[in-house]
Amino acid sequence: MQTTESQKAYWQKNLRITGALLLLWFLVTYGVAYFARDLSFTFFGWPFSFWVGSQGALVVYVLIIWFYARTMNRLDQEHGVAEEE
Repeated sequence: MQTTESQKAYWQKNLRITGALLLLWFLVTYGVAYFARDLSFTFFGWPFSFWVGSQGALVVYVLIIWFYARTMNRLDQEHGVAEEE
């Protein structure tokens, strides 16, 4: 089966989006958690490092999922491979 230019462009955009979001996930999971020890002020009555580790990361994960779903739906429609509703 021959791949078309549209399929190649779709796959390249998909890989770029996925790679960028995985980098963001990595930075939130490991980068912020690693440096959170240095964040020694309180935020809503809790140490900020605790808030980042327990609540802030979850918010970012949900935003990553929302952004990926929205972006991929638009990309699917742009390249004519969207699921029928």
